[in-house]
Order: sequence, then C-alpha cells, then structure tokens
Amino acid sequence: MEPNTKKVNKYKVLIQILKSNFTVSYDLSKIKRAWNFAQDKHKGQKRLSGEDYSVHCVETAIILASWGLDETSVVSGLLHDTIEDTDTTFSELEKNFGKEVASIVLGVSKVSHIRLRDSSSGEFVENLRKMFFAMAKDLRVVLVKLADRLHNSRTLEYLPLPKQKKIARETLEVFAPLAERLGMGEVKSDLEDLSFPFLDPETYKKVVDLSRSYYKKAEEDLVKMKKNILKHAAGEGINIKINTRKKHIYSLWKKLARKEINWDFSKIHDIVAMRLIVVNVSVCYLALGIVHSLYKPVPQIGISDFIAQPKPNGYRSIHTKVFGPGGRIVEVQIRSKTMHQQAEYGVAAHWAYSEAKTHGASNEVLEKKGVFAPKSKMSWVSELASWQKGIRNSREFIEAVKFDALSHRNFVFSPAGDVYDLPQGATPVDFAYAVHTKLGNFIKAAIVNGKMSPLSYILKSGDVVEITKDKNSKKPKRDWLDFVVTNLAKREIKRNL
Repeated sequence: MEPNTKKVNKYKVLIQILKSNFTVSYDLSKIKRAWNFAQDKHKGQKRLSGEDYSVHCVETAIILASWGLDETSVVSGLLHDTIEDTDTTFSELEKNFGKEVASIVLGVSKVSHIRLRDSSSGEFVENLRKMFFAMAKDLRVVLVKLADRLHNSRTLEYLPLPKQKKIARETLEVFAPLAERLGMGEVKSDLEDLSFPFLDPETYKKVVDLSRSYYKKAEEDLVKMKKNILKHAAGEGINIKINTRKKHIYSLWKKLARKEINWDFSKIHDIVAMRLIVVNVSVCYLALGIVHSLYKPVPQIGISDFIAQPKPNGYRSIHTKVFGPGGRIVEVQIRSKTMHQQAEYGVAAHWAYSEAKTHGASNEVLEKKGVFAPKSKMSWVSELASWQKGIRNSREFIEAVKFDALSHRNFVFSPAGDVYDLPQGATPVDFAYAVHTKLGNFIKAAIVNGKMSPLSYILKSGDVVEITKDKNSKKPKRDWLDFVVTNLAKREIKRNL
C-alpha cells in the first residue's frame, strides 16, 4: 500500500470511530486541522518501518478514540510528538489548538524521556517526578503517553535488537503496571503480551506451544456452557451477552512459573474465562443464580464478589469458578455493561463520562451505553504527587515509586470489610499504617483470617487482617524496617524512632 493511501485510510478509520461515539461530541473540523498540522510538521520524517511518521500520530489518536476519550485527548494524540520532534513551540500549539491541548502535548514530551537504565540518575528521577505531577494535574497526559507506547509496542519488530529489549523492559516495568493501576486491564495485558516475545523469545514460544492444546479443550467446554446458559437465561426472560477470552500469554506464564503451579496446566482455572455481560447490577446476581443452577461452584475458591467490594482501582465484577463439562474448572465473570467498560479502559472511561455529561447526556443514556460515573481522582496518584516532594534521595524515590505505585498489588480486607490496596510483599505492619498512621504505634499483634500471625507475615489478596492494639502508644520496633515494604510504613517507623 502506498504511504499516502495508508495515511488517508487510517484517518478515515479515526473519523469513523469518532462518528460512532454517540455520547461524546467532536468538532471534526478541529480534528482535521490537527491532522493537517501534524502531517505538515512531521513532513519528511520516516519511522524505521518505512512509514511516514504521521501514521504513528493517527494510530495514537485512533487508540485514544477507541477508549472513548474526549476531543482534547484525540487532538493531543495527533499532535503528541510535535514539540519533541519538530520545531513546534508551546505558544504555537496554544494559539492554534488552545491551552489544554498545548499543556497535554508539553506534558507528554516531558515524560517521554524516562529511562530505566542508570536508574539513579537525576534525569530519570526528575522525569518520574514530572510524570506523577502531570498525572495529578491532568491524567490525560499519561493516557496519551500510554496510547503512544501501545502503538510503539506494536511496531517493535522494526527496531534493532538492543532497542527492542530496552523498550520492552521499560514497557513491562513502568507502563504496563501503570495501566493496571489506572484500571486499564486490557491495555496492561496488551502491553505485556507485546513486550514478552522480545524480552524472552524462547519462554514465550514454550508457553504458546504448550498452551495450544489446553486452550482448545477449554474452548470446547465454553461452547457447551454458553449454549446451556443462554438457553436457561432466555427461559427466565434475561438478556445476556456472552463472550470468552483466552488468558493472556504473559499472565499465563507468570502463573505457570509459580512454585505451587510448576507448569501444571491443570492447576490453572482461568486459562479461558467466560464473561456474562448484562444490563445492570441486579441482573448480575440473577445471572449468577442461573450459572450456579447449571454448574456447581468450586468449594473454597468459588466466588469473589468485586461488585459488593470493588478493587481499589475501581474494578467491579463477580468471579465464580465452577465445575464445567468433564469436571474441569472454569472461571465465569459476570458484570454489567458499565462494569465491562470500566474493566477494559479504567480511568480513560471517566473522561468519556465527564465529556458526555457536559453535552447533556442523562445518567440513563450513559448507563445504557456502558459509560460509568467517575469516582474521586485516583487517591494513589494524589498521594504520590504530595509525598514525593519531601523525598530528597533519588534511590529512595525510585524504590518508593516501584514498590508503592507500580508493583503488583494485593487487596486486603479489614474485619469490617473495608478494602486496602497494598503492594506485593506487604505485611500486617504495612496494613496497620495504611489504616491509620497512628495505628502503627499501638500494634500488639496481628490476626490474619482468624489466626494469630507474625507481624512479618506476607499478606495475599483476599486476606482479612485485624490488628490488636496495646492500650498505650509505644515506639515501633527497629527490626520492622527489615520486612515492611510500603513507603508510608518505612517513613513513619523512621520518624517515630
């Protein structure tokens, strides 16, 4: 395909996506102006794939449009590299497209220099600081950056081998976890799967080859289950949309590599999952009843109700593991249209909601379209932006960011059912400081899932933790610093000592 033909076709795809979004209004003349501006500014620039650079600009905008983002985000996507890679100035962008667009593009250019190599360097630290400040100010900066990284990850094969590995590692260690923390599950999984074959091609091929037969068997089970569930739902007058998904390759590898799994596929119950999408919350529970009337839930590992107790990143759904055809365990996920939109696109969908509301869309219309209401700004972003001001040491900042913001998270409960979002490796002491900074000074013992546990116990998702208190406040113990992992706990322990 000729370069110009490809550009034109990609731009047509973008316009089709924008026109099909009935909840957000776009000024298509402004979109076209931005597209022409980007083509003019990037004229003569080529990517290593041989494509005109402006193809990358429109691909980034297409991703943002597919997430349902507002006009400002899409325009910023088209222009996101103009300040960094051309002679365009902030003033020029502001004059032509407004201050919001210019600020987002400037923010993207500032956070585009993050490098994992030489991670103690001042440049790396300063760019991370800028990223979190930019996120706290306007999350669209990082959403545009994620869209940019997603398209770049799709074209990694055109880069030299050392650069492939470097970008893939950076994507896995910074951008995929960042997408997860923003509730963008599909984006996170795509970034991981795009990076995995470049970082460890042998292991990637091994997982793909070994999983093929298991996927086939599991998918055969799902076909039978889907037909059965739809038949019974129709009998009850319930409208259910069912889709299925394979477990992403990188996520599958992480599970297979666990010591307790040791590459035994029979121990993985969600190699494929069935998603039941219904109209609202009450029908979710009716659908659960239908599923359990047909397939018995697995004792102990059966049901996780993230509707009654959502994950801290906003994820809501019911997960149930049942004995499917042939006695094989199958995971079934049940959610409303609203929850599905949130699970796929996370915080990006908040902007879709806000934009739609400003154009007069009612809550009923938005619910029907699967657009959900925003909650308060992600608390961890605001916390990072505030406490990192006080960190002087570069290494301390990097470790705090990696552990508190970007590491794998566990969801731990208080006896009252409140959910706390803690990083992997967190202990009851970390939990105590997360509940309240003063609680750490009253720790007497920890009870996890009804049993006395050492304070150094490594918590897992789903654990219920109770801290028994001393009557009087006392100093924390110095050896707690050997096992706590959260920045908050470390800081409070050191301060009190």
